[in-house]
Amino acid sequence: MEQDQRDSSQRLAHNESVFREINERIEAGAWPHRGRLAFLCECAALGCNVLVELTVEEYEHVRASPVRFVLAPGHEIPAIEQVVERKPEYVVVEKVGVAGEVAGRADPRTHDDP
Repeated sequence: MEQDQRDSSQRLAHNESVFREINERIEAGAWPHRGRLAFLCECAALGCNVLVELTVEEYEHVRASPVRFVLAPGHEIPAIEQVVERKPEYVVVEKVGVAGEVAGRADPRTHDDP
């Protein structure tokens, strides 16, 4: 049972990391943009296509930590993350436990891969 929970947490964290990588590309293509941009919700649901609007500065604030993600309100999964900020348009969550470990390792900003 414990291994199943660990596997599930790893899978969910991996899913969220996929969306984070897409948002990294959105941000890179928009720099230096003023105003709000549409970013993908970085929740664990692979089929999620909800957009959340943030400024580049707000997104950078979230990305200052490799275990933080931006989600549409209500898309949080308390078993693997805790809400650390609430805004009307989005929430910022921090991965905990196994999900936090996976998220930290998957952070594209901490790798020099091409």
